Amino acid sequence: MLATRGDHVPPGDGWAHEVKWDGMRVLVEVRRSGVRVRSRNENDVTVSFPELQGLAAAGLPDLVLDGEVVALGQGVPSFGALADRMHVRDAARAQRLARSNPVTLIVFDLLALDGTELLDRPLSERRARLEELGLDDASWQVPPTYADGQLLLDAAGQQGLEGIVSKRLASRYHPGRRSRDWLKFPMRPTASYVVGGFRWETGSEHRLGAVLVGEPTADGLLFRGRVGSGIAGRAGVALAELLAPLHATASPFSAELPRLDRQGTVWVEPRVVVDVQYLTFTTDGRLRQPAYRGVRTDLGPDDLPGA
Repeated sequence: MLATRGDHVPPGDGWAHEVKWDGMRVLVEVRRSGVRVRSRNENDVTVSFPELQGLAAAGLPDLVLDGEVVALGQGVPSFGALADRMHVRDAARAQRLARSNPVTLIVFDLLALDGTELLDRPLSERRARLEELGLDDASWQVPPTYADGQLLLDAAGQQGLEGIVSKRLASRYHPGRRSRDWLKFPMRPTASYVVGGFRWETGSEHRLGAVLVGEPTADGLLFRGRVGSGIAGRAGVALAELLAPLHATASPFSAELPRLDRQGTVWVEPRVVVDVQYLTFTTDGRLRQPAYRGVRTDLGPDDLPGA
């Protein structure tokens, strides 16, 4: 179930409010025989997060949990730190990274308990059962919810957090559906876009200077601008490696780009999804003050809202 962007924080006792975590959305199946972790687009990412295997030995009943994997770093979630973990498919390397850059599973919903699905139960009941499980460990936790959403939003801004999510307590759980029963309020919007091309840094053919991103629509890939901030260092190296085998002979964008954007651009097949933080949109539909946040290996172009 996915949240819709809200325009005002809903008041009243029919809503619960929680912190919006800067992480990777996952479904976690807990069995005594082991733990399976799946990304939002159904990819099995179990090997990437070995610290979550401890849930199998925690004396819990069989569970299906909805939550986010976050890298807390200095106590504040960092998507950049998490990016180093998301792409790992080698078990030995994942184990090493789990020691040097551990993640925490932030659990916010319970979808099944001891073989019984809870999707049709109201959030208030699912949440109560979740809190009874005692999920409190360095590698997994159930954060609190709050009654005053506006107060929480103000506090999130002061602490540099991503924002909040407000959830209707009577809501049922609809897998994969975007619903207004869950409303998100990011402090500075972050959205996922598809890379359609890139430019090398001036004077180099080894270091990325910017990527050209677009939004999937029914009419094709809509150009949303160039993103250069945040691509320096290891982030740019890793992204360049992903784009290298995707070179294309023509632009994948639905309309011809201005000459200033075409000049010096290397086109790529639109397969790589990245997160971009931005201030707002310009009058011509471009991202204003965009900053690269990381590659979304858990998402493909078809998973984005307009696809």
